[in-house]
Amino acid sequence: MLAVLGSPIAHSKSPAIHAAAYEVLGLPWSYGREELEVPALEGFLAALGDDWRGLSLTMPLKEEAARLAAVTDPVAAESGVVNTLLKLANGPAGAPQWAGFNTDVAGLARAIQRAGLDASSTVVLGAGATAVSAVLAARSLGAERVAVAARRPEAAEDIAQRFGGDVSGMTLGDEPGFTPTLIISTLPGHAGDAAPVPATFLAVPLFDVAYDPWPSPLALRWDAAGGVAHAGLDMLVEQALVQIRIFVNGDPDVPVADEESVLAAMRAASVER
Repeated sequence: MLAVLGSPIAHSKSPAIHAAAYEVLGLPWSYGREELEVPALEGFLAALGDDWRGLSLTMPLKEEAARLAAVTDPVAAESGVVNTLLKLANGPAGAPQWAGFNTDVAGLARAIQRAGLDASSTVVLGAGATAVSAVLAARSLGAERVAVAARRPEAAEDIAQRFGGDVSGMTLGDEPGFTPTLIISTLPGHAGDAAPVPATFLAVPLFDVAYDPWPSPLALRWDAAGGVAHAGLDMLVEQALVQIRIFVNGDPDVPVADEESVLAAMRAASVER
């Protein structure tokens, strides 16, 4: 058994996307969803039986999942963010243990590449767990400069200090001191409507991790200004593919069988209503 956990979770397309992949792979696995807040995660994990294989984690559970994982992959360790848990053997006390992975970084990087976007000078809107993954995704694509913009500048500065070098922090609405080639929004969909955004940003391609509803309020502002906005649905599919590699092979870098057909089925499922 597998599931996606988070809050809110009713809108999640992950069950449909994963089900499509497992059908192509011929795996009789079930993948559900559970509404869960941070305080309940530890008890939920401890109660899962041997029929559970893994979990996907979304807001607001990613940092708590990193704390609870017995081991983490290098990306999860660097980011402090876990969005995927793979069940390991039970620990000495009989409780299940979990390996933690971060597939958001690879998923976002793959989606940006497929869209043909230039991440060399990136501004990340927001300073939560997904913003951390966005910084690492931009870096993996060769970004020379990354600015993190948040309503609370101290939160943006915390991320800048963690990663240093080419990463800076600033207040949401400010200019970064360089000409951006890409804006990545990690703001919740509803927050994009009132978020202060410099007018100069509207001419720069936007990759918005939000996808429900789409267009998001932020994407509508880009559209009204004649700009180009890309939905986070592609990121959702790409990071889910890496999750499926983990659930099937135990390794985010080992492709599954007939991966292009699997990916095509996942994309088709992601746009179905």
